Amino acid sequence: MSPEYAMFRQFSEKSDIYSFGVMIIEIVAGKKNVWRQWMDKTPLNILDPNIKGDYSKTEVIKCIQIGLLCVQNDPEARPSILTIASYLSSHSIELRTPQQPAFFLQGRSYNDSSALFSSNGMPSSTFFPR
Repeated sequence: MSPEYAMFRQFSEKSDIYSFGVMIIEIVAGKKNVWRQWMDKTPLNILDPNIKGDYSKTEVIKCIQIGLLCVQNDPEARPSILTIASYLSSHSIELRTPQQPAFFLQGRSYNDSSALFSSNGMPSSTFFPR
């Protein structure tokens, strides 16, 4: 679930991109948290042990990087589905460097800008007409 949907109930194409990124990371890694390994420049350490045999290390790292780009806190920082398709089909496009994801679960750390409350400190509510 994208941060903007979890906190503000806002849904867009970028919410789907977020979910796509989570899915890529879980397929490749078998884990949700890859950020620390990415920062330590050891992303292949998170590779799912069930992935055996020959695989392209470059392609696996590319998938992890695309997954991390898809789970950026700011929806506008996430790539579009067309951009993702071009990333996956090209060997010459240089991908942006991902920033720390909105949420990562190692030690329950959260981005400083994330909060479960509105700007006045009260929980957000959605009202519906009668």
